[in-house]
Amino acid sequence: MLKHLHLRHVGPADALDLNLAPRLNLLTGDNGLGKSFLLDIAWWAMTRRWPAEINPNLVSGQCALPTGNEAATIDFSFTSKSKTETYTSEYRPRDQAWTGRPGRPANPGLVFYAMSDGSFAVWDPARNYWRVQGDTDVQDRIPAYVFDPSEVWDGLKDKDGKPLSLGLVMDWAGWQKEKNAAFSALKKVLALLSPSKTEMLTPGPLTRISLDDPRDIPTIQMPYGQNVPVLLASAGIRRILALAYVLVWAWEEHRKAAKLLNETPTRQMVLLIDEVESHLHPQWQRTIIPALLAVAQTLMQKSNAELQLVVATHSPLIMTSVEPSFDEKQDVWFDLDLIPGKRGHDHRVQLTQRTFERLGSTSSWLVSEAFDLPSDRSREAEELIDKAVKLADSPKATAAQGIKMSQELEGVLGELDPFWLRWRFMGTRRGWWDAPKPVATPPDLRDKEERDAQ
Repeated sequence: MLKHLHLRHVGPADALDLNLAPRLNLLTGDNGLGKSFLLDIAWWAMTRRWPAEINPNLVSGQCALPTGNEAATIDFSFTSKSKTETYTSEYRPRDQAWTGRPGRPANPGLVFYAMSDGSFAVWDPARNYWRVQGDTDVQDRIPAYVFDPSEVWDGLKDKDGKPLSLGLVMDWAGWQKEKNAAFSALKKVLALLSPSKTEMLTPGPLTRISLDDPRDIPTIQMPYGQNVPVLLASAGIRRILALAYVLVWAWEEHRKAAKLLNETPTRQMVLLIDEVESHLHPQWQRTIIPALLAVAQTLMQKSNAELQLVVATHSPLIMTSVEPSFDEKQDVWFDLDLIPGKRGHDHRVQLTQRTFERLGSTSSWLVSEAFDLPSDRSREAEELIDKAVKLADSPKATAAQGIKMSQELEGVLGELDPFWLRWRFMGTRRGWWDAPKPVATPPDLRDKEERDAQ
């Protein structure tokens, strides 16, 4: 489990300090302030390799670089099954690399990283950790499994062309034909990650989609009765299918490798997920975090299993969804903000560990410190309301101005918008227009209504 990250002169700020919680860690903040960067650092701290360093096809997951000419450091610690690893790494410009401690590092357990562009990285303590050769610790295994988006579906190979993974399509089809433990785990994970009980992600029969593609393609049973090939599913469904597949693949391969090594499978898992709400409908956003917390426990099937989840999000629904289960003893929320400078061009990034309060609605989260919006309305409505408030506060405002403003507000606000209702009431009190009078019901219609009521 990752314990802390203390960064100096690297990334968007001169200093960034995170003391992470053992279960759920939430990262919020505007685009470009460092959420993805912090997840990259978290991955590197536990694995000592940058994702793009292992797989050059990646656009994300690049090596972090220092800012300015001062000494840049990354201080971190994480717990392993036997001890706590604490280390301060320095950037060496001549080597264009961060320093590392000689010899065998601590073992962080299974580390899983889902990047926002559809790439995935997996560090397996059974397959990527150092081995003993004679009396010497040797790191000659593949440093991690890093998939670009297409390799998730079509398979991953090493630099010599040796298959490391068959990919979602062929692995899923093979698991389904064999009806093995991996397919059973996949069905359980898909069920947990489903958006609702009425829209369950259930595997359908294998199919072919092209004369030129000899593969048997998995399908998903849709609630409207069709079996849709996974390659033709929506972006949101493909996002979840890829997440489910890599999780199951990582755990099953780790379990098999541990058996070959005559070792016990790890009981520690760290999940790093960037933009966890990516492509997901709001209904799905309300369930994804609780589902992920349940998935790891389902895969590991250990009462003493330890799961740490670190997620970056832009979604107020994600924040709302964790309210029932957020526990300040084992969960934490970090927020990145841009602090204005005095000269307009010297802004700075600040990371704050905020107190998590249950706000009760997505609208409340939108205007909270997590997202810093002035309201949950459109920008046009916000600007017009500001003008209306100033007009209402002006003792020189005329009825003509009030009527014109009402017409403009009517074009952007709904009839039941609270400000619209207050505006109409205020305008009536100011005498800008007469309050609407009740419309009298014609006698013949009133008689008919009375007969119908009887």
